[in-house]
Amino acid sequence: MSDQLIYAKPYGVVLVDTSVPCIITQWHAFANAAEFIALQGFALEHFEAHSSPERPWGWVGDVRQMGAIPAKAQAWLIAEFNPRATAAGLREVSVVVAENVFGQIATQRYIEETRQHQDRAALHTQLYNSLASAKQGARQSVATP
Repeated sequence: MSDQLIYAKPYGVVLVDTSVPCIITQWHAFANAAEFIALQGFALEHFEAHSSPERPWGWVGDVRQMGAIPAKAQAWLIAEFNPRATAAGLREVSVVVAENVFGQIATQRYIEETRQHQDRAALHTQLYNSLASAKQGARQSVATP
C-alpha cells in the first residue's frame, strides 16, 4: 500500500502506511519550535488514536532534509512525545538518517536525551539509511512482542 498523506506543511508532512502499520513524519526543511510541535503533535494524536499496546503501530521519522530542532521542541519530545507515544504502544522510533549536520546533531541529541530519560519512557531509536529500510524496521518492531 502506498503512503497516505494526512497532514502537510511546507516544512514537513505526516503520512500513514497501514501495511506496516506506521506513522511517518517526513521533514523537508527547518521548522521553528511551534511548527515542529504542531506537526509532531498532529502525528502523535493520530498515532494515539490508532495504536495501542495490544495492536502497536511503528513510527518512522524521515529526517533526511530536517534542520536543527529548537531547544523547546527537543524538550517537548522528551517530556511529552516519548511518554505519550510509549503509552500508546510505541517501542522504537525508526529514523532515516539526516543528510546535513544540523539534522544529524538534532537526531543524536534526541537519542541521547531519550536514553537519559528511560524512567519516563522505555523507547529506543534505530537509524536507517532509507525510508524502505526504516519501514521494514518499524514492521519488525511491531511484530516483536
